[in-house]
Amino acid sequence: MLTSDYDFTLPDDLIAQHPVSPRDASRLMVVDRRAGTIAHHHFDELPTFLDSPDILVRNNSRVIPARLIGKRQSTGGKWEGLFLNVRDDGSWEILAKTRGRPAVGETVVVGGGDGEDPGLPLVLEGRGEGGSWLVRPRPERADEVGASPLALLERRGRPPLPPYIRRGIADEADEGSYQTVYASRPGSVAAPTAGLHFTEGVFAGLAAKGVSVVDATLHVGVGTFRPIEVETLEAHAMHAEWAELSSETAEALRRRRQQGGRIVAVGTTSVRTLESAAASGAIEAFEGATRLFIRPGHVFQAVDVLVTNFHLPRSSLLVLVSALAGADLIRAAYAEAIRRRYRFFSYGDAMLIL
Repeated sequence: MLTSDYDFTLPDDLIAQHPVSPRDASRLMVVDRRAGTIAHHHFDELPTFLDSPDILVRNNSRVIPARLIGKRQSTGGKWEGLFLNVRDDGSWEILAKTRGRPAVGETVVVGGGDGEDPGLPLVLEGRGEGGSWLVRPRPERADEVGASPLALLERRGRPPLPPYIRRGIADEADEGSYQTVYASRPGSVAAPTAGLHFTEGVFAGLAAKGVSVVDATLHVGVGTFRPIEVETLEAHAMHAEWAELSSETAEALRRRRQQGGRIVAVGTTSVRTLESAAASGAIEAFEGATRLFIRPGHVFQAVDVLVTNFHLPRSSLLVLVSALAGADLIRAAYAEAIRRRYRFFSYGDAMLIL
């Protein structure tokens, strides 16, 4: 399968730079796979398309303030980094950019830099995979010595907006906007964006219809932004992300299925979690890294309905939704979205695939 089949041209002005307010005022394209139809609604109408005993699965991962801005101690030059993870030896893996060529042993200082706040020094210890740096934090403030990586990021980091939103430069509003209202487990460096449309009002509407809501977790990695760069899907090496589906949630999903309910995944991250948990053909508890690449030909074991956003060209996310709904129908839906000026990507509008 050719990657070029999942490419399209999108006008720049359709890339949403800010979310709508309220969240559930975004548009909702409803794609019916069986009828082959496309309809236009708003997100606050979502409960009208679901009913008991349907069950909705949402990703409760919380975005951490992973964007770091500082200076190289040796040159004073600006340095920017994106925290990826903590390694077993306590070092941090970071994607970084700066002018020049930093050397192993250099120190960059994140934040502060004045007499009252010396900032957080990060010592460059070596190179990781994919061009990343391995750095070690050396806190100098008494209240940061011994602090957890998350605590240090909460103090020094900023929301990690993707580069297509204001060149990744976040403002104060993004601290709340780029987070689902139900986020609870810190770990993502990008938001599970289909969940950004949900409000307490939408959840109340679902409850009134008898739709159950359960949580799964997948910590979104930076690979979600990366296009597929090889010519064929078969040659693509899928990035790994940590996911968890509890035994209690797996049991609730099986029970609702037995009652005739549909499993409604909120976002492609929930799909990857659910389908990883159902790799044997039955929905079971799951915990660990998944490299599952869902592409046309995949037999869905745990997902019946999908709430999703409009995705980047040549992305694994676009391939996933095409696997569920059919490439021709998704291609038509995206063409219709562009014609009707839907808003795309993280802060954009939503799609419901029935």
